[in-house]
Amino acid sequence: MTKISFCLKIEWYNVLYIYTNYETTMKIIYFYNEEWEQEYVKSRLSGEEIIFKAGYLGQYPDFRDGEAEALSIFVTSHVGVEELDRFPKLKFIATRSTGFDHIDLAECAKRGIKVSNVPSYGENTVAEMAFALLLCLSRKIYESYKQIEQGGKFSPDGLKGFDLKGKTIGIVGLGRIGVHAARIAKGFEMNILAYDKFPNEQAIKDYGVKYVALDELLAQSDVISLHAPYMPETHHLINLDNVGKIKKGAFLINTARGGLVDTAALIKGLQDGNLAGAGLDVLEEENFMLDELSLLTDPHPNENSLKTILENHYLIDHPRVIITPHNAFNTQEAIERIVNTTVEDIKGFVAGAVINPVG
Repeated sequence: MTKISFCLKIEWYNVLYIYTNYETTMKIIYFYNEEWEQEYVKSRLSGEEIIFKAGYLGQYPDFRDGEAEALSIFVTSHVGVEELDRFPKLKFIATRSTGFDHIDLAECAKRGIKVSNVPSYGENTVAEMAFALLLCLSRKIYESYKQIEQGGKFSPDGLKGFDLKGKTIGIVGLGRIGVHAARIAKGFEMNILAYDKFPNEQAIKDYGVKYVALDELLAQSDVISLHAPYMPETHHLINLDNVGKIKKGAFLINTARGGLVDTAALIKGLQDGNLAGAGLDVLEEENFMLDELSLLTDPHPNENSLKTILENHYLIDHPRVIITPHNAFNTQEAIERIVNTTVEDIKGFVAGAVINPVG
């Protein structure tokens, strides 16, 4: 879109000066999560044309825009071939997340569409949530609350937990969030194991981290906390082949991506007793959990997705599993960091540079 502005200086009825300014604006479709984002983003991208849509892309199956050049989305919006076809002039996608497995990067590359993410926004935010889930499990906080709320029983009977001090935590993925998890674990005086392709020498020095193979981590850890990115190489890191290698009575915490864990393996681990419990902020096929009806009414339902959704409901009802709705990122401070980085990503693209490219 092009804006044309005229500045005229008129003296004694004669036009003495005419200035024409051409400014190119970018049309952006922004799928927002909270109302305040609209004014916040508009004030920081005042020169662009922004169409705001509440929620996620999947809620608008008939929405298309032949002029939109940029999309801003969250992880709940899947962007594949069908979605890209609805925006034929699309040049840029800014995902308000660190992960980008919800975007078909190969298809974007074919179409010359650049993609950026938010590489860092909440190292402490997500790590804190991992320990919140762990403490709920270790001190039976949920059971304690339900016992008082439902039965009015103010008694510690049946609510004995365990100390974190002296326990071994295995951190899978020692990136920014994983390092912060190690920092917190050291504060609890835990022993720290880690599995990562790229050892962090500073974490070894600062927090006493010991790097081991994945199987050794599973066998020795009282708590396994997942902080790896999701990609083909990390798909089903915890699976039916290795879930039996987990130390009997261990707890699994996942605040990273649901696809890191084979849901069938997780259920088997719980049933066999290898896993004493799990704290999950993410699930496999969690996007379908947002809109199960569309999957059930689809003329060609995905059998594997249906199976996973049924397994997810088994986990939701399990007495030793705590599930939160992909909420680890969700603090005011972290969201403002996310939005600010996304705004800078968009500004950078408008100026001709991709600041945080992925793919």
